[in-house]
Amino acid sequence: MHFDPVQMNQPLGFGVNALLPKARGGGALKMGLTALSQEDWLQPKPDLATRAAAFDAHPDAVCLTNQAKAPGEELAAMMGVRGGLADAARGAWEDMCLLQATQGEAVYRLIGAAVAFPTDWSPADKLGLPLSALHAPIHGYAEQLASGVDHFMAKLRPGRIFGRCNWFIAPTGALRWRENRPASEAFAGVDSGNAGERLFVRCERQTLRRLPQTGAIVFTIGIYVHPLAALTPQNCERMAQVIATIPQAEAQRRGSAHYAQAIKKWLENRSTTAAVLHS
Repeated sequence: MHFDPVQMNQPLGFGVNALLPKARGGGALKMGLTALSQEDWLQPKPDLATRAAAFDAHPDAVCLTNQAKAPGEELAAMMGVRGGLADAARGAWEDMCLLQATQGEAVYRLIGAAVAFPTDWSPADKLGLPLSALHAPIHGYAEQLASGVDHFMAKLRPGRIFGRCNWFIAPTGALRWRENRPASEAFAGVDSGNAGERLFVRCERQTLRRLPQTGAIVFTIGIYVHPLAALTPQNCERMAQVIATIPQAEAQRRGSAHYAQAIKKWLENRSTTAAVLHS
């Protein structure tokens, strides 16, 4: 099990270039947790009009069990919003999910989700599932991370907030990404000449905290998307290293065979151009 210690006083930032240095690299899975302050919990200036438009256009973005009512109301009140989980998620940039262990069970299940900007998943397909099943598509989760995550969730105390982040290569800059095409089709036409504009780095800024009254855990997901060309030089170097070292099974799940070489060549060309300009 790879359960890394928590990093203290390391704000995650809000945006792809701020998040990438703290996201997963290659190798074994790690939670990569950072302790956050209340001020660092949610994006301070959310675009609520974009959030409202997404929820209005996609009623299936909100899925609730009966168990989600009380925790949703508690979360909304914590945020100074009237209503429940859906209202709380409309009042922030972050999508919001509720996880709770039912009586007689040690595992946490998804009891409610308000997800305007999904990263290739549907709340309806995940509602009621335990953490292990929620993360089943992720290569190595069961072997490397599951027991550590369960332990963390069980020990999480009210008042503490923790964050982490991850990344994806996407063929679209849309905030909602529900991919129904095979990777060969989704990334068709991407090459070393156009990868900077055709490929997008998508980061999820995730946080976890326990509600003090109901004991449910709030899992938030803030979505940020940049074209590959918008990465800083330092993040370009990191991306090249990460793509080269990510485990094969995980690379296959992400469809990297259809864009990895294009990114590699594009990054090499960018480095060469930068060197010439500075010579």
